Amino acid sequence: MNGLDWAVLIGYFGVMVAIGVWSHKRVDDVSDFFTAGGKMPWWLSGISHHMSGYSAVMFTGYAGIAYTYGVTSFVTWSFPIALGIAIGSRLFAPRVNRLRSRLHVASPLEYLKNRYDLKTQQALAWSGMLLKIVDVAAKWAAIATLLSVFTGLTLNQGILITGAITAVYCTIGGLWADALTELGQFVIQLLAGISMFVAVVVKLNDKDIGFFGAWNQPALHGHGKGLVGPYGTVFLLAFLFIKLFEYNGGMLNQAQRYMATGSPREAERSARLSAVLWLVWPVVLFFPMWMSPLLVHAKKPDGSDSYGLMTEQLLPHGLLGLVIVGFFSHTMAMCSSDANAIAAVFTRDAAPVLSRRAREWGPRTGLIAARVTTVVFLGLSMAVATQVNSPTFKDIITVVIKWVAGLMGPIAIPMMLGLLRPFRRSGPTAALTSWAAGLLAFWLVNYPINWNVDGGVPLQYQVSVPLAVSLVLYILIGYLKPEDTPERLAIIETVNTDDDGAAAVPVPARAQAGGETTVAPPS
Repeated sequence: MNGLDWAVLIGYFGVMVAIGVWSHKRVDDVSDFFTAGGKMPWWLSGISHHMSGYSAVMFTGYAGIAYTYGVTSFVTWSFPIALGIAIGSRLFAPRVNRLRSRLHVASPLEYLKNRYDLKTQQALAWSGMLLKIVDVAAKWAAIATLLSVFTGLTLNQGILITGAITAVYCTIGGLWADALTELGQFVIQLLAGISMFVAVVVKLNDKDIGFFGAWNQPALHGHGKGLVGPYGTVFLLAFLFIKLFEYNGGMLNQAQRYMATGSPREAERSARLSAVLWLVWPVVLFFPMWMSPLLVHAKKPDGSDSYGLMTEQLLPHGLLGLVIVGFFSHTMAMCSSDANAIAAVFTRDAAPVLSRRAREWGPRTGLIAARVTTVVFLGLSMAVATQVNSPTFKDIITVVIKWVAGLMGPIAIPMMLGLLRPFRRSGPTAALTSWAAGLLAFWLVNYPINWNVDGGVPLQYQVSVPLAVSLVLYILIGYLKPEDTPERLAIIETVNTDDDGAAAVPVPARAQAGGETTVAPPS
């Protein structure tokens, strides 16, 4: 990097902070901070939903998969995400929106106290927050790894810089700042991605390989196959189910994008836009990664540094800085949205149970608590990020694929399926049992069983078994021990019915330690 690249990078950071300051004027209360007051346009919500699913892991971990295996990086990652969001646009997006518009909640988990009970809500809230700390930590480590390639900064220095800048704009501006910066980040990503795509095509032509002839090169033998190595059919199907839940609200931050739109119809349109972007745009981003074995020799065994090395070789200064900004934009988009989501869960779901004073927070105090929680979450995730490459976590892609994908299912299944009528018989017993058994299955498959199986348990089973265990138990226990009380049925009908056809329902305005239910007509 030279002075021009640094100018681009510093200018980007300055713009992000400025957006946060501007967004501060639009945040008057907790609803504005966490759900943009339900006033976000569907197209902005869709772009924000799309961008909040990326991080620099794509340019490290998934770049390594693309370098080693080829197009399976798209077939087993962005394609199932696109398909999962497309399915969820009808199945989940309108219902998640009604959580805000009908039940008046600001956290995606806030409705669980009345859908199940307080214990279930707390179990899902705390486990979800802990998982998010690990998930975001991997993202900080990924962007710090890339930053070290270009600047020579240490991992910890990179984590501190990116985390501090993100903390400024997402803490003062809330979800509005997240969405607006993600819009700017999308534009930057568009310019950076096209620049890299063109640079790789030009380089291939210079080598007399050509756009289409590249696939015939020995270095790319087998790279055109969609399912190879550990990424086979079972992995693809498991990943589709995981992403169906995760990207439609199971990981909380995407749920906020649906909640932020003005109506269920707009939430559906938002999801469809995100699905189309996930289907089309990653092909442009992945193409240079697929071609990387022809252009660079990765220094790391997993190839995770291949994309960074390629950008250094192919792009002139200025454009190099733009691509580096693109790396930051991915990670900061996801981490800021995660921070906002976890702050919502803590201040709306966890804190009122821990403290009587929290149950009496007014609009101003609640907003201050939300901002403090955002900073604390970012600090904890940055601290964990310094340990991502330790023996406990192993490496970035292990954390993202195995830990996050494997643990997300047991948390998301009770939350997401609890919105749907076919699962109305499943109550707190089904929810808590499926959650606990899923977590236990993850530990067993990834550790004791994995240690005692020759060659270890294949990756597809490490991520799919916890999900399968949770799903089966949630459905089976609901059938054997139905707990569909009138109050729970009313909640389900509210999120499944248009405004003019719903009955009076319990409104979980704030989690309460005693578990009382407040009844109010829908608005």
